[in-house]
Amino acid sequence: MAMKMQRRHWLAGGVALAAAGAGAWWADRRLSPTPVLDGAETAFWQTAFETPEGGSLAVANWRGSPLLVNFWATWCPPCVEELPLLNAFHEKQAPKGWQFLALAVDRVEPVRQFLQRLPLRFPVGMTGFAGTELSRSLGNATGALPFTVVFGPDGRAVHRKIGQVHEADLRAWAGSV
Repeated sequence: MAMKMQRRHWLAGGVALAAAGAGAWWADRRLSPTPVLDGAETAFWQTAFETPEGGSLAVANWRGSPLLVNFWATWCPPCVEELPLLNAFHEKQAPKGWQFLALAVDRVEPVRQFLQRLPLRFPVGMTGFAGTELSRSLGNATGALPFTVVFGPDGRAVHRKIGQVHEADLRAWAGSV
């Protein structure tokens, strides 16, 4: 009887470990960018976005410089948390030729209100919920936020991250572009 109990405990432990491993595998796959779709980079550079104030931002104006594009929303806690870090990174890298663009996958009014509380030092474009499809074309298969893409001066996506950006990510990107 004791032997059966031990086997059950070992079996239950093995099942728990397998489930944990599968969960970690799934989380890793879900947060790993997929390949950029054919033509997505070209289409991105031909796009213009409306600003929260009603102006227009033509992405083509930034071609030839490294460009960090961050997809975010006011209702996304990790997005909001990483924006001050992106502001600080902008301050360091803009003098070195870097360009920055925040693309709000959101509605105009909440973005306007948010920017009054936390002004961003770089341009903000509005994508609405169509931004999810744009991010998917750039390798964000799940459409998760935040999503960050770094384009090199040649216009190709060289770095992509699904999830919150950290200081180590920014340091690595700054040293590689």
